[in-house]
Amino acid sequence: MGNTVSCCVSPSGSPKLPRQADRLEDYQINTDLSDDTGPYLQHISDRELPDDLALESNPSDHARASTIFLSKSQTDVRDKRKSNHINHVSPGPLSKKYSSCSTIFIDDSTVSQPNLKSTIKCVTLAIYYHIKNRDSDRSLDIFDEKKHPLSREQVPDDYSRTDPEHKLIYRFVRTLFSAAQLTAECAIVTLVYLERLLTYAEMDICPCNWKRIVLGAILLASKVWDDQAVWNVDYCQILKDITVEDMNEMERHFLELLQFNINVPASVYAKYYFDLRSLADDNNLSFPLEPLSNERAQKLEAISRLCEDKYKDLSRAAMRRSFSADNLVGIRKSNAVLS
Repeated sequence: MGNTVSCCVSPSGSPKLPRQADRLEDYQINTDLSDDTGPYLQHISDRELPDDLALESNPSDHARASTIFLSKSQTDVRDKRKSNHINHVSPGPLSKKYSSCSTIFIDDSTVSQPNLKSTIKCVTLAIYYHIKNRDSDRSLDIFDEKKHPLSREQVPDDYSRTDPEHKLIYRFVRTLFSAAQLTAECAIVTLVYLERLLTYAEMDICPCNWKRIVLGAILLASKVWDDQAVWNVDYCQILKDITVEDMNEMERHFLELLQFNINVPASVYAKYYFDLRSLADDNNLSFPLEPLSNERAQKLEAISRLCEDKYKDLSRAAMRRSFSADNLVGIRKSNAVLS
């Protein structure tokens, strides 16, 4: 504490952020020797990339960055609202249920236990907007369905120019999830891996590669998320014409393009869940609402009571740690003996 140099403060003071072109040059370890302090190790916070640069390059790794699919969908949402306003299109009968004094409607989808069917619909809609509003057609051969077909049926010549409909994407993903018995949480992680792949590999999901990219993301998400993961040979039984060697090669390339970064923080997972709910609201995809029954109300009350007791115990433990100097008050002073 009394030394002039600490792990957080350098003799020259805190460096200021340079210009955008010179940022990466300053994130190096300074190993100059000093007679007084020895080798100076730069603090880890000084070696990390700036927040704005990291957020821009890796949106699936940071909770504060907006998801790509939500930004791509906003263009269509604004155009649809503008068209309805100009043409005086009626929104139609209200299908959304609202709570009243006698009845409370709640949906069974939470961030910890999402509704499977609704989550798959939202995830496939996000993939649909990725394909429809893509910037270009950058792709890799390992994901090209023409070079690595998923079935024996002949791929049409215009397969790379026709965007798939949302129903087709939903049917493909729904078949895989039903056959492999995957959970809704796995669908959210699949979307995280998909956007991370597009960001890391600087590629686009387009009509010629969307099936293999989605399949690779589902394959990886099921192994990371579920305790009893589905093996590659099991997917070969679902997709009859694909080989295990092809699945293994695609998984290996997928991991290499992700730089083996398969970590999904809880904050990122929660962000994707709530952004998917926002996407559902913008596209009139309502989550199923059910009246609150007495049995379910009692369960919610019991869960709330357990959480409340847990946080009370944590707060009490924190208060005990703050009173660590109480014993010093009770120390008695001995009388001095004068001779």
